[in-house]
Amino acid sequence: MDDRKTPEWAALIRDVPDFPSPGIMFKDIVPLLADAHGLAAMVSALGAPWRDAGIQAVAGAESRGFILGAALARDLDAGFVPLRKPGKLPGALLEEAYALEYGSDRLQIQADALASGTRVLLVDDVLATGGTLAAAARLLQRQGAQLVGAAVLVELTGLRGRERWTAAAPLRALLRA
Repeated sequence: MDDRKTPEWAALIRDVPDFPSPGIMFKDIVPLLADAHGLAAMVSALGAPWRDAGIQAVAGAESRGFILGAALARDLDAGFVPLRKPGKLPGALLEEAYALEYGSDRLQIQADALASGTRVLLVDDVLATGGTLAAAARLLQRQGAQLVGAAVLVELTGLRGRERWTAAAPLRALLRA
């Protein structure tokens, strides 16, 4: 939340050093998710900029993006579409590879998950190096969705992931660390 006071629920996000590998500072959102009032306040804040954007579906990147995305979809009265890692979805699929701060991976979407032109908001928990979010945006655009924007809970500014966001749609972060 750029120039505003840090919300109370932000204190529920815990830093875990050296997870999943040395040198990584993991943002553990489980304490936030477990707190009913914190979770409700965070989802409301995450959805606020998008309330009048005509969002028809929220796409969440595996796996914590599922949690935030599904809650946000409900909050925005929209559907939810998961962007999964390989081997988790049946049927015809589209796929995008991407680099992480600690390796590489791929995301998939069912080819018929969204009708062409569906107004989609992309959601994930953390913007780190930007690989996951950039791949997810490309995947949604290849699928035919109209990417309205992206929302993340936390942006790790030191990793400069925002620089990899090349989509014309806005990218909004609730917190910056």
